[in-house]
Amino acid sequence: MLDRDVIGALGRLKEADVGPRRSWRRRIRTLLTIMGPGLIVMGGGNDAGGVVLYAQAGQDYGTTLIWALVILTPVLYLNQEMVIRLGAVSGVGHARLIFERFGKFWGWFSVADLLVINAVTIVLELIGVSQALAFVGLPRYVSVPVAAVALFVMVAQGTFRRWERLLFLLVAVDLVVFPMGWLVHPSLTQLARGVLPSLPGGLNATLLLLLIGLIGTTVEPWQLFFQQSTVVDKRITSRWVRYERADLALGLAVEMGGAVALMAVTAFGLAGTGLAGHFNDAATVINDLSHHGGRTVAVLFAVVLLDGSLIGANLVGLTSAYTLGDALHHRSSLHHKAPQAPLFYGYYAGVIAVAAVVALLPGLPLGLLTDGVEALTGVLLPATSVFLVLLCNDAAVLGPWVNQTWKNIVTGIVVWALLLLSFVSGASTLFPELSATTIEIGLVTGAGIGLAAAALVGVARWWAARTQAAGTGSGGVGPTLDRDLHHRVGRSSRAERRALRDRNLSAWRAPALAELTRPELTPLRRVGLTTLRVYLLIAVALIIVKIVQLALGTGPAGS
Repeated sequence: MLDRDVIGALGRLKEADVGPRRSWRRRIRTLLTIMGPGLIVMGGGNDAGGVVLYAQAGQDYGTTLIWALVILTPVLYLNQEMVIRLGAVSGVGHARLIFERFGKFWGWFSVADLLVINAVTIVLELIGVSQALAFVGLPRYVSVPVAAVALFVMVAQGTFRRWERLLFLLVAVDLVVFPMGWLVHPSLTQLARGVLPSLPGGLNATLLLLLIGLIGTTVEPWQLFFQQSTVVDKRITSRWVRYERADLALGLAVEMGGAVALMAVTAFGLAGTGLAGHFNDAATVINDLSHHGGRTVAVLFAVVLLDGSLIGANLVGLTSAYTLGDALHHRSSLHHKAPQAPLFYGYYAGVIAVAAVVALLPGLPLGLLTDGVEALTGVLLPATSVFLVLLCNDAAVLGPWVNQTWKNIVTGIVVWALLLLSFVSGASTLFPELSATTIEIGLVTGAGIGLAAAALVGVARWWAARTQAAGTGSGGVGPTLDRDLHHRVGRSSRAERRALRDRNLSAWRAPALAELTRPELTPLRRVGLTTLRVYLLIAVALIIVKIVQLALGTGPAGS
């Protein structure tokens, strides 16, 4: 019989354990058992790319871009909370769900770019390992192969619990980022001012590229696929969603706090040295901090870079393995040993090995490569978010767990904002003579178009709901509640409404996906998805052009 117990690093929950958690002691023990997917995925956010981008933002712009992290924090929570529900209720990974509900064409559309960017990201992680260990004199021809072997050993044990315990240890090591930030004597007043939105030096192609990169390294598409897969692999069901949300919130605090600390390290540790605005790569930052911020700060920065790179390579590699398993319907689980899931472990080992070979190539410009990968990740995010929202509104799968209206609105705003940023970044690359005023006018105009489109969609949905209500004689009850329950809820107290809602949630069981009819892909939705694909191709091409310009030193002046 298949074991369905929740087995975590810090405990075990029996499948038959359905009793209430009335005492705080039981609640805390349950949280400690469930805890893992959220904390680990957020810990992986401060990987080599994150360390480099946050350090670059601090060195080149001081604390003036902290506001971007503040805005991204609720966005990141919202995205990851949606995949928690998808995984816990459906019981399958994110890629599997897309393939089942939209078919092979749109399934491969959603994961092909992800797999390519993931492979390049692992190269960055291994370069991060080599740069961190180069500070203590270890050559990359030693550090990279050793790291690649260690990464495979981390997952080759065939037990989810051991892997999770090891990742907990790595996440704990990453907490040294906080004393490191304190050692550079940050100004709390200056940090607080960074919360206020500003565009230092005005809008230009380089700042736009960095902003898209910050979005890409903070709200990363691979995190969506990874957390849903690990929620399923850990056997977390809808009963434990509340605890997994708490796990996510804890991990989010660690990631965003660490991001601010990394910005502060270069903003204050290199202040007054003449190095502001001259970021190169992580290795240079370590050496500069050693001379100007103290050797302890430099050592801690190297530790954070090494630790984050190992976490990132492990998680991104596993994301690709889980995703490929979903796409090809092969067994993918850390509960199985390599002979039981050969494709899962084989792909993970293969992508790590290839990345190690590439990372050993001489002359790779890490700074530009990181900017490019994170910017590409940022432009991939809208497509990933569109599928995420479509799945979270699929009542046939989620039932009462579908998105609330406000979540759809917020996600729509984020997707549109990313599209606008990508558009103006591409325009500034093609037309470097564009002034900051012109770019700002373009952003405001785009925002106006987005608001008008949202209003039209809102009116259309209201009219459709009204027409449906008139035809059925009901009050327009949605798919999440039956009509009698809806009317009872309308006449109940707040506590009674909450109790009815909780009972409705706990009673829902997602049907087998094979038994469901795929949602209709209307002509309008098909046009929208095709347009999104065209956007991705153009945006990726323009970002590559910008990276090449920067590498050759032919970009526009002042950018």
